[in-house]
Amino acid sequence: MNRPIFYIYFMEIRNIAIIAHVDHGKTTLTDALLRQTGAAKEGVSMDSNALELERGITIYSKNASVMYRGTKINIVDTPGHADFGSEVERVLRSIDSVLLVVDSQEGPMPQTRFVLKKSLELGLKPIVVINKIDKSAADPNRAVEQTLDLFLELGASDEQANFPIVYSIGRAGIAKLNLCDESKDLTPLLDTILSHIPSSSSKTLEQKPLRFQPFNLGYDNFMGRLAIGRIYEGVAKQSANVFIKKPGGETRSGKITKIFTFNGLERTETNEAVAGDIVLMAGLPNIDIGETVTTDSDSKPLPAIAIDEATITLTFLVNNSPFAGREGKYVTSRQLREYLEREIEVNVGLRVDFTPSDSFQVFGRGELHIAILLENMRRAGYEVQISQPQVIIREINGTKHEPFEEAIVDIPKEYQGAVIERLSARGFVLKDVSTYDEVVRLSFEGPTRGLLGYRNLFIIDTKGEGIIASRFIGFRPYAGKIYKRAVGSMISMASGKASGYSLWNLQKRGVIYIGPNTEVYEKMVIGNTSKGEEMEVNPTKGKQLTNTRSSRNDEALELTPPFTLTIERGLEIMANDEYLEITPESVRLRKQPIIKK
Repeated sequence: MNRPIFYIYFMEIRNIAIIAHVDHGKTTLTDALLRQTGAAKEGVSMDSNALELERGITIYSKNASVMYRGTKINIVDTPGHADFGSEVERVLRSIDSVLLVVDSQEGPMPQTRFVLKKSLELGLKPIVVINKIDKSAADPNRAVEQTLDLFLELGASDEQANFPIVYSIGRAGIAKLNLCDESKDLTPLLDTILSHIPSSSSKTLEQKPLRFQPFNLGYDNFMGRLAIGRIYEGVAKQSANVFIKKPGGETRSGKITKIFTFNGLERTETNEAVAGDIVLMAGLPNIDIGETVTTDSDSKPLPAIAIDEATITLTFLVNNSPFAGREGKYVTSRQLREYLEREIEVNVGLRVDFTPSDSFQVFGRGELHIAILLENMRRAGYEVQISQPQVIIREINGTKHEPFEEAIVDIPKEYQGAVIERLSARGFVLKDVSTYDEVVRLSFEGPTRGLLGYRNLFIIDTKGEGIIASRFIGFRPYAGKIYKRAVGSMISMASGKASGYSLWNLQKRGVIYIGPNTEVYEKMVIGNTSKGEEMEVNPTKGKQLTNTRSSRNDEALELTPPFTLTIERGLEIMANDEYLEITPESVRLRKQPIIKK
């Protein structure tokens, strides 16, 4: 562990968050800032989680800091996907400004709107970074115009709409104030941060009683629950006795055992931390997001941090398939409960109803949110089976309401008819159409359940050339029945190993999920049928052999590569009467067992 550090002189602090739509270059830009200021070595990235590295997206918000011209700049890298929007909301309450990163080709996208709206409501004055200006189809001027239109549409004040603009190539570590400028590094961006963002620290704030509010939580096997947040006033000291206040005023006592400040990507233990800094505290076992930690029992709690609610729900059950227990280390309901109890300690976008003893109702922000949870579980050695995701239905003023989404689609012109037809059948209404070059941008609004199971169809309809992004826009009156499932299930009626000969015959009837020699069991779903009916098949059946017909002839069979099931694909295509079985090495679909009365 690093040696404790001490604040021996007054130091200016700036707190910023980097926000953007998914894949617009937030993390790449942050990594470049860390490298230029010497806070991180070449090859080190903010996205250190295995899933983040594999998927190329930020899932969890992370803290880092850089030193530039005697000023400490705390940087919070936030997720870009709408399913992790709760991470962004909490961060925005605790920083002084944001770098709004916009792709110079795509312009503002749904999550851009979401994070910008939250920033403007909090009175923040963003710095706009037009990134990826080196792309062949980049149009920085159009991106600036679209961003300004979005500011005005969201009700930005004159001061907020008069935002500074920086152009950048994040992967090359280059920024410039004008497109025609010469630049070799990110100095123009760092200078803009210092000149545009006010200091978070001051001697006056340090002299007040401590007020600290966590916006994120962590967990350590030795220190327990950890609180990551900002010191708004006063000085936090190790071993200090404190009061923890809920937003409603309820108070309890506690003691700070350790304090860590962020130094580059590392956590450094310190004896004290001052107002304006973002730190990590240990020793407060029941601390929750939005609570206020103070040394003054009469101090008023800071305003609560609101978190958007879950939009989908599904049931987690113990895996009881014929293959249960073959691959997993943790297979009992008690072990599932313990994992979920630990997860909700830090995953605040997740809710779990533990009332049933043999199953758990889980509430999440979207399919990706749940898929990441399940992927982490399987990698930790757990086996679980889940039911089909369902949207959460509310009753408001005696009327049934459901979650709605805004979906923005960028596609080549020739595919717009197919996409409009497909989404219209799923309850979506076309709100806006715009065209640039050979790409059409379609803006839709519709029920969340209309998007469940659609993304793979979208890839097929657009031949992989389309981009779809969505964001939750609130609960609205129930949209009525919508038609979604156009295929049926191909169900195994036998147990054993699938034969290439049988799969060769079955692939003419639909899409196959498994390959030859895959072990199957009775009632396992091995594919889908294109005509929509359910069909029981025998995937283990081999060719009848005679003196003149041998198995060698199977070598001439042409098998289509299987549509391999992943957790996300399974969540999208599963039927209401099916379970998705998830183990450390396998993802399978199966029909729910019939319960005999």
